[in-house]
Amino acid sequence: MNSSNNASMKKTTLGPSGIECSAIGLGTWAMGGWMWGGGDNAAAILAIQASLDAGVNLIDTAPAYGLGRSESIVGTALKGRRHEAVIATKCGLVWHTQQGTHFFEEDGHPVHRYLGRESIVHECEESLKRLQTDYIDLYITHWQDSTTPVEETMDALLELKKQGKIRAIGVSNVSPETLAEYLRHGPVDAAQERYSLIDREIEQALVPLCSEHDVAVLGYSSLALGLLAGPIDPGRKFTGDDQRASNPRFSAQNRAKLKAFFDELEPLRKQLECSFGQLMIAWTLARGSVSVALCGARVSKQAVENAAAGSVRLRDDALQLVDAVAAKHLNALA
Repeated sequence: MNSSNNASMKKTTLGPSGIECSAIGLGTWAMGGWMWGGGDNAAAILAIQASLDAGVNLIDTAPAYGLGRSESIVGTALKGRRHEAVIATKCGLVWHTQQGTHFFEEDGHPVHRYLGRESIVHECEESLKRLQTDYIDLYITHWQDSTTPVEETMDALLELKKQGKIRAIGVSNVSPETLAEYLRHGPVDAAQERYSLIDREIEQALVPLCSEHDVAVLGYSSLALGLLAGPIDPGRKFTGDDQRASNPRFSAQNRAKLKAFFDELEPLRKQLECSFGQLMIAWTLARGSVSVALCGARVSKQAVENAAAGSVRLRDDALQLVDAVAAKHLNALA
C-alpha cells in the first residue's frame, strides 16, 4: 500500500472551531533541519505538495523548527494551494527577546519560553510573513511559560482570533492543570501532545479532560522519531546534530527489542498489506486517544506512505494483538 486516495482519508474536526482536517497531519520539524542533521528545502517542498495530493491537508509547523526555515518552506510549498491546507503553527519559543525563561540554544541563538501579549502579536506577524498568508488556521502555544499568566496569553490569542489572523487556538506540552486554566478564559480547540505506542502518558488525565471540553487531541511523534517506522539496521549511524545519535531509545539493545516486536507483527502487517509505519499510525488513530496523528516526513515517498495509513483499518483483535506484542517487547523502551 504505497499510495492513498483522498476518499479513504479519515477526517476530523478541530474542537469547537469546526475546522475539518485530515486525521493524519504532516509534521515539518525535520524539514527545518535543526536536530535532524540538516535538511533539503527542495525535497521538503515536494513532500508537502505530495501530502496534499494524498489527502493530508493538516500541515504542522513552528517558528522554532530551524528558526523560521520550516515555516518559510511551508509558505513556498503552499503557493497557489493555500486554500487546500489547514496550517497549524506555534508561538512561545522566541529568539527576538530575552524575556521568559531560557530553554535551549539553536544555531547560536538563545531561545526562550515566553508567552507575553506583545511577544505573541509579534510572533504571529512574523509567522504570517514566512507562511505567505493572511491567516493561520490553528495557532498553538508551543511550550508553556511559567512567567506569564495564562489569562494574558489567552487574551492575546482571543484578540488575534477576533482580528481574523487566527481561526482556532491550541496548546502544546501542557499539564492538565494548565489546560484547565486556559479553558477558564476561553475555548481551546486543540491540544498537541506526544503520543505513540510507546508514549501513552496522556491517556491518564489529559485525554479525559480534552474529551470533556471538546478539545481535539493532536498526537505528535506518532512514529517516536522513526523508532516505530520499522526495524532499524543495527549498523545505521545517526550523525551531526541528529538528536537520535544520543537518544538511548536508539541503542543497539533497543533495536534488537524492536526487531523482535516487528518480527512478531509481520503476519498482521502482511495481512493488512501495509508497512510497519502505516500499521503504527493506524494503531494511533484506532486507539481513540487522539483525533490526529502527526507524522514527520522529509521526502515525498515518506509523506505518501504516511498518508496511506489513513485507509488502514484495524479491528479490535488487531489492536489487542499490537498491544500484547508491545507489552512483551517494548515496555523497557519507554
